[in-house]
Amino acid sequence: MEMPAEAPRLDDQVCFALYAASRAVTSLYRPLLDELNLTYPQYLVMMVLWEHGSSQVKDLGAALSLDSGTLSPLLKRLEKLEYVRRERRSDDERSVCVTLTEKGESLKEKTISLPVTMGEAMGLDSAGLDELRETLRALTNSVNDYRVRPTAAAS
Repeated sequence: MEMPAEAPRLDDQVCFALYAASRAVTSLYRPLLDELNLTYPQYLVMMVLWEHGSSQVKDLGAALSLDSGTLSPLLKRLEKLEYVRRERRSDDERSVCVTLTEKGESLKEKTISLPVTMGEAMGLDSAGLDELRETLRALTNSVNDYRVRPTAAAS
């Protein structure tokens, strides 16, 4: 097998740029969320609940692209912090509903400035943030579609 004349360079890789940007953003969130006793994934769960109210665990997982094995420990910790309450539905014991507690609802006020702080740190105006968000969504959709695309061998 012949090797290409020049090996790929790290700085030329889109995947590395995404990885580095993700780490930078989440590391900026860390001290801000530490004050609220939240991790970044827990903050995302709280955002879904603040936006939609009570949600089934499966719906939270779908909204956040997380499986139940990842989501369950997050919810247990949020419940221990008394931010959420998990209850099995009486009409379907397999389904668990997650509801904000009063303490969890009141936490929302303390997070209102976070998106502004993050936007300032990113150095983008509103239009730039909108464009970046749409580009990242399109990239995510494209990669997810590619992963589930049937291979030529399966045809």
